[in-house]
Amino acid sequence: MKLSGKVAIVTGAASGMGKAIAELFAQEGAKVVASDLNVEGVQAVVQGIEAKGGAAIAVAANVAKEEDVQNLVDTAVSTYGTVDILINNAGIMDNFVPAAEITDELWERVFAVNTTGTMRATRKVLPIFIEKKSGAIVNIASIGGLQGSRAGATYTASKHAVIGFTKNVGFQYAEFGIRCNAIAPGGVNTSIASTFTNVSQFGMGKATAGAAFNPRSGEPEEIAKVALFLASDDASFVNGAVVTADAGWTAY
Repeated sequence: MKLSGKVAIVTGAASGMGKAIAELFAQEGAKVVASDLNVEGVQAVVQGIEAKGGAAIAVAANVAKEEDVQNLVDTAVSTYGTVDILINNAGIMDNFVPAAEITDELWERVFAVNTTGTMRATRKVLPIFIEKKSGAIVNIASIGGLQGSRAGATYTASKHAVIGFTKNVGFQYAEFGIRCNAIAPGGVNTSIASTFTNVSQFGMGKATAGAAFNPRSGEPEEIAKVALFLASDDASFVNGAVVTADAGWTAY
């Protein structure tokens, strides 16, 4: 098993890519600390892992809150003794709102989850990783962080920031045996579309203009396999990288 004995924190683990990552990591021998705002959902994921003989705990956490991130990492350490892997997966969309229609509330809420949450969790585990001189961080970014109009302006900016943060952390902490990489998924079949409210028709029209060129949508389990590679020793020479997983959509 690729992650035998490792302790992995996975945020946004109640559904979609986070759920698939938590389940796969447990299958590969990791002790999983699964967190989400959806307490019942993440508890169900943990119960499923345990039913298959895996080790996992559920922690209620809103990554937009500093105290929740602190509690998440502290709980991982108090339960399993350390942290070896951090998967920053929690994220929200922005209803395809274009720049002229952005409210301060929308901008701050999306950045709080997608970008600041990623920073806070990373900031909290780095001292642990530095002390043990090893650790792997995988940030779930998006092709929206590589391209200009795959979502609204706020989400796009937040994911560009995540990619910049990934590269900075990867280089600056490499000497401590720490790797930080990102995955940029294309369209993936998750429930995130169900969170859309008051979608901007103008923004959505612009963002989906090239959707016809998308070869296909992915499955959460396909992204989980990329995360497994990046979190494992198989990726020992991969650092500060962004792995695009989109069936070739952005290659067009």
